[in-house]
Amino acid sequence: MPGRLSDRERCNWLRLSRATNVGPVTFKHLLARFGSASTALEEYPRLVLRGGGTPGPLPSLDDVQRDVDGLARLGGRFIAALEDDYPAGLAALEAPPPIISVLGHDALLRRDMIAIVGARNASGLGRKLAQTLAADLGREGLVIASGMARGIDAAAHEGSLPSGTCAVLAGGIDIVYPPENAWLYDRIKAEGVIVSEMPLGQAPQARHFPRRNRIVSGLARGVVVVEAREGSGSLITANYALEQNREVFSVPGSPLDPRARGTNKLLRDGAVLTEAAEDVLAVLRPILGVGFREPDEPSPSTSFDLTEAETDRLRDSISEILGPAPLEIDEMIRLTGAPVAAVLSVLLELEIAGRLSRHPGNKVSWSC
Repeated sequence: MPGRLSDRERCNWLRLSRATNVGPVTFKHLLARFGSASTALEEYPRLVLRGGGTPGPLPSLDDVQRDVDGLARLGGRFIAALEDDYPAGLAALEAPPPIISVLGHDALLRRDMIAIVGARNASGLGRKLAQTLAADLGREGLVIASGMARGIDAAAHEGSLPSGTCAVLAGGIDIVYPPENAWLYDRIKAEGVIVSEMPLGQAPQARHFPRRNRIVSGLARGVVVVEAREGSGSLITANYALEQNREVFSVPGSPLDPRARGTNKLLRDGAVLTEAAEDVLAVLRPILGVGFREPDEPSPSTSFDLTEAETDRLRDSISEILGPAPLEIDEMIRLTGAPVAAVLSVLLELEIAGRLSRHPGNKVSWSC
């Protein structure tokens, strides 16, 4: 695989990653099947039709070139998942974000990171602890990753500005959110590094934050949670960390404080009790400087020996098997008795057509 894309192929990666119904998993399967983003873009309308959808317009070269030029004017650049300077933690994910925008000191992305996240409406003590943890871990050489939200995130960034901090945004890399963190954005841009997978000018929306959280945990060796309500975005980040085989650390809190219910639950579920930087370092020291473990699963097979009529029958069979409840793909392969590559091909078509949803645990269902 090349260590650097040509300018045109990088634009095609952007176009494909922004096509309707193409997420990281779908992007990975499209590249495996067609070998390049440019070929996948040519085949995209046909796949949508085969999946039972109506092809919409693809992002144009002019559209993405404006983003490339706009990011360059800001002093940033796009980095694709197969390029040498793409962050190692993200590259080790089973389906990494295909391409990210980076602004600031991108050399920080090549250092070991620890994420610190937590409540937006954090207590004064919680913010102080997050800032102290960030400063102490930064002095040990770790870059602190967080989501630049108010509360714990902002405190973690502020504490790690002197040593290295990475802000992952839910919107475009040129959009400051929340607005009161404009001063922090400017400081991180000048002294740290900012990352996003959203287009320039994209205002953050609710559905973007889980994608932001997945990047925060993916960049890091582990995630420290300081104050989090049950069901909060910080717990989503912790769950992503577990899926990505990262370490999870949690700061205990009073059972009378709703902001401690999430962190205390993490502790009951096996997170590392954390009161100071040394609690984190004791777990991480053996793995710092060691490469991230690559995904165990091989790349999806791309060839199968079925006629067009047999593929149509397989599509009908899969349509009967699928339902609103998530089903493991391995079980679907067993039920159909079809080649793995053929089943994956049909699922790819259905997903691009907007009829299929993917779920954790390699499961799929009909889209609601």
